[in-house]
Amino acid sequence: MLQVCPNGARTRAECAHLPVRPEELAAAARGAVAAGARDVHLHPKRADGADTLDPAVVAAAVSAVRAAVPGIPVGVTTGAWATPDAAARAAQVRAWTVLPDHASVNWHEDGAEEVATALLDRGIGIEAGIYSGTDAARRFLAWPESHRVLRVLAEITETAPRDAARAADDLLAELEPAAAITPVLLHGENGSAWPVLRLAVSLDLDIRIGLEDILHLPDGRPAASNAELIRAVG
Repeated sequence: MLQVCPNGARTRAECAHLPVRPEELAAAARGAVAAGARDVHLHPKRADGADTLDPAVVAAAVSAVRAAVPGIPVGVTTGAWATPDAAARAAQVRAWTVLPDHASVNWHEDGAEEVATALLDRGIGIEAGIYSGTDAARRFLAWPESHRVLRVLAEITETAPRDAARAADDLLAELEPAAAITPVLLHGENGSAWPVLRLAVSLDLDIRIGLEDILHLPDGRPAASNAELIRAVG
């Protein structure tokens, strides 16, 4: 499965053509799906570009993207940077009026289980975000409901390719108990995004690419769009 991650927690200061508004996210998703993406992971944003879990903003973003790419699963973040208090994050999830197909939960963040429970209660699939270099894998595997997630996101935070390869090997080994029953999506970021994607392909794992993870094509040229990044997967 090839997922597009069109914006992430980035801002326009990092990428002038980063999709922020619902109509921009819709256009980005339409182009990426036409290029081969089969799933969307997006970050709903306020008008100032900051990530938010506000029900009205989530509804607008998810609705716009669904209308642009009917039949394609659409997911959002629940990152703690959007709402630091875990109880408040869970309350926002319970207040969503338009439900995404899935949402990511970062297991190194305090309150991950509380947010995940709110998602399960609402019938929303969970992407379990497991960052390398943290205790997230241990915490996730100890969660009694870990078998109920949609997929595991093995997220490599090391950006140097050699360090990222070692981190990926270590993280995948930690996640073997989950991988036996749950799909794994392996991805890197910035300097490791393309090397980790190639590793994931060689291991027959799910993959993702988009302006959240990398702003450049494999040859180093700036990516003009998410669709261009998807096409570069080949």
